[in-house]
Amino acid sequence: MKLVACGLVALSLLAIPAIAAAEEPAPEFSFNAAVTNDYVWRGFSQSDEDAAVQGGIDFTYGNFSAGTWASTVDFGDGTDLEWDFYAGFAASAGAIDWEVGVTYYNYVGDPDGSDYNFVEFKLGASHTFDKFTIGAAVNYSPDFYGIDESATYLEANAAYQINDRFSVSGGVGRQYLDVTDDYTAWNLGVGFNLTEIVALDVRYWDASVSTPLSDPRIAATLGVAF
Repeated sequence: MKLVACGLVALSLLAIPAIAAAEEPAPEFSFNAAVTNDYVWRGFSQSDEDAAVQGGIDFTYGNFSAGTWASTVDFGDGTDLEWDFYAGFAASAGAIDWEVGVTYYNYVGDPDGSDYNFVEFKLGASHTFDKFTIGAAVNYSPDFYGIDESATYLEANAAYQINDRFSVSGGVGRQYLDVTDDYTAWNLGVGFNLTEIVALDVRYWDASVSTPLSDPRIAATLGVAF
């Protein structure tokens, strides 16, 4: 699902008085679309191991961002679309990049009483050493998906930009649940920029819980962003 500090503006005005007012950031919109052979989220297939079509719109204004993203899903009960809405704020403090955000997960066509829809809050931090980036995040939901109530997902991730076209990345996360069993999920993948706007990601997923939808799998995603 992938956030102007007024203090910095004030400092610049104090340091260079009477030159010019700080330029306001321009709002920006971006769009993305993708097709994947298997939509995997935290180690579990969301599309019943079949292909999924995805797309979204993002709005950015300075350090604030918001957007919406959707993907076809198949839970075997009439649920056919995941439609998310999210907002967040990003800032840097020293060598650390921080991100706070909130996402609302909405499932279209879910049966009555399924209680699939939920809100999740995120706090993340990352640091980049030249071409290498490491990060960590905590995600918390006070009323999670299905029968689970409070849920926390702790994750660590890393990425290395080999060159302008190739990158490798991976992550590991631990999902803590108050009703169903806790589990660990991890992934490792390669990204390839085919053009300036078209990219391919091939990723291996696995989880510590063994079910038909969480067994080891490879998800290949072809996406466009502009």
